[in-house]
Amino acid sequence: MYFKILVAYLLGYITIEVEGYYIERFINICNSQKIFLWNLKRPKTTIMKANIAIQDFKRLKPIVKKTKCKIKISQKKGIPFFFHRYQKRKIFLLLSFIVILGIITLSNFIWNIEIIGTDKINPQEIEQLLADNDFKSGKSKANLNTKQVIDQVRLQRADIAWMGIEINGTNAIVKIVEADLKPDIIPEDEFCNIVATKAGMITKVSAQNGTPLVKEGEIIQKGSVLVGGWLEGKYTGTRYVHATGEVQAKVWYSEKIKIPFNQDKKELTGNEEKKYSVKINNFEINLGKRLSKFENYDTIETTKKLRLFSNFYLPIEINEKVYQEYQKQPVSYSLEEAKKMGEEELMKKLDEQIENKESILDKKVIENHTEEYVEVEVIYEVLENIGTKEKIVF
Repeated sequence: MYFKILVAYLLGYITIEVEGYYIERFINICNSQKIFLWNLKRPKTTIMKANIAIQDFKRLKPIVKKTKCKIKISQKKGIPFFFHRYQKRKIFLLLSFIVILGIITLSNFIWNIEIIGTDKINPQEIEQLLADNDFKSGKSKANLNTKQVIDQVRLQRADIAWMGIEINGTNAIVKIVEADLKPDIIPEDEFCNIVATKAGMITKVSAQNGTPLVKEGEIIQKGSVLVGGWLEGKYTGTRYVHATGEVQAKVWYSEKIKIPFNQDKKELTGNEEKKYSVKINNFEINLGKRLSKFENYDTIETTKKLRLFSNFYLPIEINEKVYQEYQKQPVSYSLEEAKKMGEEELMKKLDEQIENKESILDKKVIENHTEEYVEVEVIYEVLENIGTKEKIVF
């Protein structure tokens, strides 16, 4: 049935309206003579609408006469009627053909790469890595080997546990599952030391197996051996073991900043300017002047890729730059105000570096100022387990 409808569309078909008291008889005769009717509708008992091929319509005359029905054509559809309708609009048809051909051609390429699943990893690093492996915007789908690209990226990035590439239209969705990186686990039957991951002052040494090499109050550097992977006995001599234990130490985190007493504070005036540019693949066209008329301004830039459907991107980008004007207002701070500003900013930076805030033992603020600025340093004293296992190499 669907094949007959397709042929009728290619050769042309019409929608007819049949009116009379013997509609059922009309349909039965058409069926017996193998005249194909489809999309039948009965808006009224005496009226029927249906689609019929052009060549079959010519065979209806004796049936209409026999059933005493009236028939009229309400619509003409199909390719022949389309070309007949637009035969005087040759330029329109030509442009339509070029657009359709262009869309078909563009559909064979990747025009957008979407990276999802990254939290700790910078998506731009993955995008650059993909480009280095010949997977980038403008890549032909016919020459695309996604498995090879995935294998190459995973070989170069140990922080990726799983990676997949899904192609939808002209859009490539790159899915990333980040690896939970952990220290290398040394098997229990191998010899190892416990070494310091950071510099600090030892507060506790607890060795379940091995020889403690540091004591409380001792200052050690990063990489120092804390617990040796050996035991010495009077009768057994030196015997190597797999060192186990815990070593805690006070470690210090510090940050510095200079805060001038006299600064220029930015205040937005509310005036804005918008500039647009169109980027077709790697060719950019600026729509209007690129520079702003404002003397002082902040720039907010957004880029949007054009697409026809949800996953059919085009190699066309619309770039919008919003210039927001601001004025510089001179502001003066006292020593205490500048010191407080610097301290708050440094504490925010240090808090980001420390996972367990309860392990902070002390905070120290050091100030040094001149006539122009104050230099602030904030030091955190933190209690941490600084031991990690390191294999003994003979």
